[in-house]
Amino acid sequence: MVLTPPQDKRPSQARRLTRAALLTAIALTIFLAEAQLPPPVPIPGIKLGLANIVTVYALYRCRAGEAAMVLAARILLGGLLGGRGIAIVYSAAGGAACFAGMLLLKRAIPERHLWLASVFGAALHNLGQMAVASMIAGTAVLAYLPFLLLAGCAAGAFTGLCAQLVIRK
Repeated sequence: MVLTPPQDKRPSQARRLTRAALLTAIALTIFLAEAQLPPPVPIPGIKLGLANIVTVYALYRCRAGEAAMVLAARILLGGLLGGRGIAIVYSAAGGAACFAGMLLLKRAIPERHLWLASVFGAALHNLGQMAVASMIAGTAVLAYLPFLLLAGCAAGAFTGLCAQLVIRK
């Protein structure tokens, strides 16, 4: 009789780092490709946010720190490669608000309904961005908030459903 040591089912640190790097590359590629598309509506700041599919996936499938690294790297590299440095500030504020909210919601909303967490995350993302915009440009920009929230919730539902389908497969 041969005794074998129990196998550890958790991925190794190298495997987790590789997965985070791959997810970052995928999110960055999607982000840069989407930046080349015309805006879906003629209201400034509204876009689908397709790279958030990867963020939502990472939040539900990776450790919180790994998902945060994927998000932070995508925001930083996307801002630098996209040529809009100020976008890093807006994206970081929105991303941090969204990430924190979704991390809390992850405990209450099961994976089979993660699209719902994505809707709330999108709303928090818009609120984070508008907080920065109002500090930079004044409170007049808050007139955009209802339009951004409506579009953000629709985009959040779409990206959340996409992430949910990716997780199922």
